[in-house]
Amino acid sequence: MSTQTMPGPAPGTARRLMVIIVGLAALVTLMLTAFALPSVNSGPHAVPVGVTGSQAATHSIDKALDDDQWHVTAYPDTTALTAAIQDRDVVGGLVVSDGGIELYTASAGAPSATAALTAVADAVAERQHATTTVHDLVPFTQDDPRGAGLSAAALPMILGSLFPAIVLTRLFPGHRGLRTRVAGVIAFSLVAGTAITAFLQFATGTVDGNFALTTLGLSLGMAALATTFIGLESLMGFAGIGIGSAVMMLMGNPLSALSTGPHWLPTGWSTLGQILPPGATGSLLRANAFFDGNGAATPALTLGAWVLGGLGLLLIADRKGSRGALRAANTDREKESEAENKARAGV
Repeated sequence: MSTQTMPGPAPGTARRLMVIIVGLAALVTLMLTAFALPSVNSGPHAVPVGVTGSQAATHSIDKALDDDQWHVTAYPDTTALTAAIQDRDVVGGLVVSDGGIELYTASAGAPSATAALTAVADAVAERQHATTTVHDLVPFTQDDPRGAGLSAAALPMILGSLFPAIVLTRLFPGHRGLRTRVAGVIAFSLVAGTAITAFLQFATGTVDGNFALTTLGLSLGMAALATTFIGLESLMGFAGIGIGSAVMMLMGNPLSALSTGPHWLPTGWSTLGQILPPGATGSLLRANAFFDGNGAATPALTLGAWVLGGLGLLLIADRKGSRGALRAANTDREKESEAENKARAGV
């Protein structure tokens, strides 16, 4: 009676399996790091605030605010302080007088920092046996007083930019379809930016600023994401889309600070979040929708750099594809010439 032995694993299988396991473990760790670590360490981090009042009063406020949590700037009067808030130089400010404490905020710009600053103002007022009067200069809309629609916008924007990249790649593959994919992505970004703005402004009432300005900002954000996905795919295939979507969803989404404002994350995480397209898009949306474009320059330039980077990847892929097509054409001509020579020799 003969016995059969099971075939052993192919050479290198164990090594490939180990690489896959380590890679998946690293991915899970990255997800945990991106989602959990910033949340655990969330809180005010060098939040810019203003104070005005007598020298003794402003000095006492300055001492009451932790230097690691708050960055305090003194202003000569209330007018200068409120102008700084509306220009987004500070997120809020305290006016200290004999009659009590007046707190000026812009909750639509930094909701979590506003809540923390309110608690600080109440504590200071309690120690001085005074009262706190709150003036919210830039609140959320009455239809969405907590900005819930804004908080929920990051992931749909990422997925909304990912899907057309996949669809266009399927419909117009290869080097021949490259320019069609670029045109499709740009057209999609304009349409999607308009649609998202219309939804946030007319369906949920989350924003009520200049419609055209908000639309342009969101279209730029969608273009930054979509061109990046298309550019990575043009060089690396679907692996490029996988890498891009992993970075944007696992890092860009939790670090976007759409629900809290960027000053609520640790400094390094906050900076990274504002460099990535979801965070920059959120900051641009806040600037355009609530602050008449104040503070829009930095996120707009950031998103513009991502668009140029994506187009740069597409240009590299286009040149590589053109050289490949030229080599293929030369090879075909050489084969045809060789076949003709053989045919003549046979005659």
